[in-house]
Amino acid sequence: MPGKATTLDDSPLAPASRGVRLASMGILLAGGLWGFYWLPVRELEQHHLGGVFGSLIIAVTACLLLLPWAWHYRHRLRRASAKGLVSVALGGAAFMLYSIALVYGQVAVVILLFYLTPVWSTLIERFWWRWPLTGRRMAVIALGLGGLGLVMSGNGSPLPQGPGDWLGLASGALWAIASSGMREHNTLGPGEGSFLFAIGAVIAALLLMPALSPELIVPDLLVKRLSIIDAPWTAAGWALAAAGVWWAASLAIVVWAAGHLAPARLGILMMSEVLVGVFSAALFAGEPLAMIQIIGAALVITAAVMEVIPTPRTATG
Repeated sequence: MPGKATTLDDSPLAPASRGVRLASMGILLAGGLWGFYWLPVRELEQHHLGGVFGSLIIAVTACLLLLPWAWHYRHRLRRASAKGLVSVALGGAAFMLYSIALVYGQVAVVILLFYLTPVWSTLIERFWWRWPLTGRRMAVIALGLGGLGLVMSGNGSPLPQGPGDWLGLASGALWAIASSGMREHNTLGPGEGSFLFAIGAVIAALLLMPALSPELIVPDLLVKRLSIIDAPWTAAGWALAAAGVWWAASLAIVVWAAGHLAPARLGILMMSEVLVGVFSAALFAGEPLAMIQIIGAALVITAAVMEVIPTPRTATG
């Protein structure tokens, strides 16, 4: 993930201070947790809360949990720039697309599609900011898109096919835009930042509802849908867990740790999500990757690592 230039002490391989070690452990934990995020989403689907519905309930619950924190620090929301606010909300929208994609698509494939973010970041920098393309950034694009083709080929086509694939791809592209804006303009703290993040997710879910879950906007059909929810208290527990553990706690950890870690170290540690997600889906969801997809996954991860490791010139200042 592109960001400010780092010093040699900030590089991923430099000895870490106590604060950096604590933040690093927090990012590893948060990344690992997001590797299991498919579990509550799929559980809600089993309780007839699939599609947009389950993810919308999670995001609304997260808003309610974070509302007291956001209210306490509302002065930060008032002082924040419009670009910062929009960027954070777009980040939440990206995560909503990712959450819904996990219902429609193969877990490991959706995660890898999301982690094509370095490709979109590079293209944004080239065509929006007019930055020149270095050989290394061109290699990131080639590896990322090559990996995408191999991952998709495991399903019979090198292109995304169902709504899960397209939503996963769109979530990564939108996250590239949002994260770029947040790096430049975001001044919010963990609590109010996560609250606005969840608000953006709710808005995205409402916009997607007519296309993916049109029955939710028809009162009679919505009542019928609610009446068939299986084990509503169990479903409510999963929604609360997803909102509290993933959308509130882990996002707050990421926001806090980002202030203590260099972008390179942060980006590499977040790769724990990919590893945990791929292996957990294979073990517990019965969705292993084919060998060609594993090779593609390796290319996508390589592109992401190339994106975040500082060049010698950057590392030495």
